Amino acid sequence: MFQNVQQIQDFIRQNGIAFLDFKMIDLRGRWKHLSIPAARFNEDIMTHGIGFDGSNYGYAQVERSDMVFLPDITTAVVDPFVKAPTLTMIGDVMVIDHPANRPFDQYPRNVAKSAIAHMQALGVADEMIIGPEYEFHVFDGMTRTLRPDAVGYRLQCSESVWSAGEFPNNGFHTGPHDGYHADLPGDRTFDLRNQICLELAKWGVDVKYHHHEVGGSGQLEIEVELGEMTRLADATMAAKYVIRNTAAANGMTATLMPKPIYGEAGNGMHVHMLLRKNGQPVFYDPDGYGQLSRTAMHFIGGLLTHARSLCAITNPSTNSYKRLIPGFEAPVTIGYAMANRSAVVRIPAYVKSPDKKRFELRNPDAMCNPYFAYAAILMAGLDGIEHEIDPAGRGWGPFDFNLFDLPADERKRLGHLPASLDEALDALEADHDYLTRDGVPDAAARDARQNAPRRRAGDQPHPAPSGVRPLFRSLTEPYWPRIPSGVRGYACRSPEV
Repeated sequence: MFQNVQQIQDFIRQNGIAFLDFKMIDLRGRWKHLSIPAARFNEDIMTHGIGFDGSNYGYAQVERSDMVFLPDITTAVVDPFVKAPTLTMIGDVMVIDHPANRPFDQYPRNVAKSAIAHMQALGVADEMIIGPEYEFHVFDGMTRTLRPDAVGYRLQCSESVWSAGEFPNNGFHTGPHDGYHADLPGDRTFDLRNQICLELAKWGVDVKYHHHEVGGSGQLEIEVELGEMTRLADATMAAKYVIRNTAAANGMTATLMPKPIYGEAGNGMHVHMLLRKNGQPVFYDPDGYGQLSRTAMHFIGGLLTHARSLCAITNPSTNSYKRLIPGFEAPVTIGYAMANRSAVVRIPAYVKSPDKKRFELRNPDAMCNPYFAYAAILMAGLDGIEHEIDPAGRGWGPFDFNLFDLPADERKRLGHLPASLDEALDALEADHDYLTRDGVPDAAARDARQNAPRRRAGDQPHPAPSGVRPLFRSLTEPYWPRIPSGVRGYACRSPEV
């Protein structure tokens, strides 16, 4: 939209913009922001940036915490969720240095860029193309109790069958596990989804389609078009912001929490992916399994080799592992197959075009920091290419049958995703060298900001005694233990849902 400061200033004047808002990403993958009067925006800000306290983002020690935010004007968009006309944009973080400031290599956007640079240095591809699917729930409201003597919450959802005995009530409800592609009048969030998608278009996020998901109590999905990895990481942040704020503007609560309702389908963030080199598809081979090339299979081999450790980054909350259980189309077994939603890696059978031939990783959820998650996925796949890891040779498939139907003794012989965050963190501590090849940043210095007791999540009672943080604080702010400090480049807490 904008390429230089003059264009921004002209837009400010012509549209009565009152404020410029700058959004930064913290280590947990949340947007934070600061604003300035629009009249203050000038070339100096684009050269020297805006100073802030990096220690409150987990970027620096308090005694050396001065850092600088540098706006990226190409991401600017008018924010519809505030009263005063406001132009908002993301940007990058710089370390104060002499004679000139330098990029902060631990910043999430820069970690993603470093992973892309590693891919290009290997000569494997020029672009990593991804397409995430955003699953989420929308409720009419919620209440919660968090006291030393009691912990509880209640969800309100007029669409759900549990509201059938309450007024006001039009008699149309969506049953458990019966929400997939539900139509009007049962699909009560159709207008809301339309509004979200129209707003996403203004933020540069191209929607592929949207629909009601399987969960009968307000579970929805928006899938976006394929795009370059770092741009789609930006788009993921925008999507979460727009989803949550559009719902709030309509008096509702949206959550991307992986498992907000027991016994219903959970919310994943399946990530479709492919590589391109010189504009040509790297993953296509008409004679390969699923029309995938050997390079694609080796990429899958890397993902499956590191699947357990990846979970600590792609599924970084305690609630994430309430979703990764059999029976709800969430993967549990480490394997791959064509059109099989019970496998960690699924090859969509409906994709026939060579330039879009791809596969999806099904375990991630939207609690992740998207920059770290997408970078980690790429690094795992590149490790598989470098070491020519054959997933079939490792016994990971192809599994062209429902893995949930396997007898228990056969399931035991297969590899499985972690059953808890604690298991995922143990896996990451044991397997993380693949994440830091070729200069991808080392984030061990951030440990000072990541010292929450790791094991507390599994040990604390409910209700929590005075002074102990409850595991479930709200739908918008659960509790996450830390990612272990030894994991270089990715030591972070996960974001709000």
